[in-house]
Amino acid sequence: MTTTEHTELIRSFTDDFTALQDAVLARMNGICDPETAAALEHASLTGPITLVLAHVDVLARGAVRCAELSALQPPERLRPLRAHASRVRRARSQAEARYKEQRARRPTGHTRQPDSLELRVARTASPAAFAEALRQEFRDRGLPDGTPQAPESGLARWAWERSTAGRELPQPVRELRDCDDDTFVRALLRDAREEENPYLPHDAVCERWSRHARTALAWGRYAIGLAERDVIACPPSARHTRLGALDDAYQDTAVLAARSREAQLRAMELYDRIRSCTTTESFEEHITQCRAAALTRVADAEPEWWHRVRELAARHRAHCPEQADGCPRCHHALATALTDACSAGPDEDTEDLESGVGGELPAATLPTGEDRYAMLTDLPDTAVVAVADAALGDDSALCGYGWAAEDGTTGYGDSLASSSGEAEVIGICAAALGLLERHKEAPVVVLCDSTEAVDAADTALRSADPAAVHRTLLFPESRHLMGRLLCHRDRVRFRWLKGHIGHDLNETADAFARLALRRATGRIPPAAARKEEARILRTLAAGGRPLPAAA
Repeated sequence: MTTTEHTELIRSFTDDFTALQDAVLARMNGICDPETAAALEHASLTGPITLVLAHVDVLARGAVRCAELSALQPPERLRPLRAHASRVRRARSQAEARYKEQRARRPTGHTRQPDSLELRVARTASPAAFAEALRQEFRDRGLPDGTPQAPESGLARWAWERSTAGRELPQPVRELRDCDDDTFVRALLRDAREEENPYLPHDAVCERWSRHARTALAWGRYAIGLAERDVIACPPSARHTRLGALDDAYQDTAVLAARSREAQLRAMELYDRIRSCTTTESFEEHITQCRAAALTRVADAEPEWWHRVRELAARHRAHCPEQADGCPRCHHALATALTDACSAGPDEDTEDLESGVGGELPAATLPTGEDRYAMLTDLPDTAVVAVADAALGDDSALCGYGWAAEDGTTGYGDSLASSSGEAEVIGICAAALGLLERHKEAPVVVLCDSTEAVDAADTALRSADPAAVHRTLLFPESRHLMGRLLCHRDRVRFRWLKGHIGHDLNETADAFARLALRRATGRIPPAAARKEEARILRTLAAGGRPLPAAA
């Protein structure tokens, strides 16, 4: 193959998604011709190959799932489908690793010498004061208020906007840029399910596209969950009439996965171009002058503090082995030592504090020797305490949740969630609502091993605002549960509990959540599910808990 033919083949793969996908699958299966294999090794295709495999990965797992739920598929048909899905997942992982390695080797184009050690220590030790001084300097130099902003990414964005100022945006791009988030996500869903939107890769919106692509992908998983539920509700002999909808949902989600990956690639490409705007000598000199002037402002406002910074840096240079290189990594530890010195007071010996710089900083540790239930000591004796947990599958939004209370009450069920955090919130809400109905007056406390879920639920209850719930939770099922809980906000508390530490209620909630997910996805027959439920309850009773009551 000539160089021209090789270049044309690479270009055709860049422009033709289907051709690239066929070539990648042929290489994965060992039936690729040498010319195609050589073209696929080109650096320009590293990113697009990850995009193709994101698409194929969802399709492969969808084929397995549809076959699992079809009563007409013989068991031996599943083996090659599962083997293919496994190969795709492995190829996708390898492609992602290669892309990350290639990106790590990419030259950044930055040759600017690092700022002085004193400036870096000052910026790290007192970021708010330095940022305000920098903003003041920008204003005095006639720059727009608040721009460019620290850190450097903000400066790069400012430089990019200066270089692209005055360009007229097409009307569809302005609409995508200015619409609300829900409308933007609906546009992403139309892009995947109906017609590809050619304006999404535009510089003005591709970062927004990258931010919201995961939300659109979550709605694809939601469609899979609804279709999967519908199939499982049918007798096995009648499922073939419903499997088409499930296959369609997987097809749409595969496109959403590919477009989500494309959005990430576009955003990273834009970021690289933005960063390239900061490599000019005039820009570098301008930013250096702004930072130096900002440091002078800070030093004039806090002369004693600035004296400590200079003294600490001078003592450090006397013994630092990287002094010749400007101590490139030392400012974080020095800033910590400076902060400690200021907290200790003016009489503290800075040299003593600095002497440990260069080694490992002490890590924060939790109190030892304390009962792990000390966080419940502030609750009244009448409080009813439960532990909730959740489990979420890979492709479908179907999730299972379970909970167990100290009074012996247990419960489990299934719902739909966009993430593991949302699934945990569903478990928390279900547990709280079950106990509130059983205990009409007592305060209810639900423990969960997800800090994300506890924080989200706490925020929703504290605000008592449905809009806050909508910002936290994506799907209507979880929003409905949280909405029901808001009227009981004065009786409900959520706390964090460390998971997998042998706590019997935590282990029971986890077992119920996994059972609920298996039952919801049809991976355990009803009779076996009843036996598993009885086994979990026997294990709980063997731990000394009261016999469970039905929730």
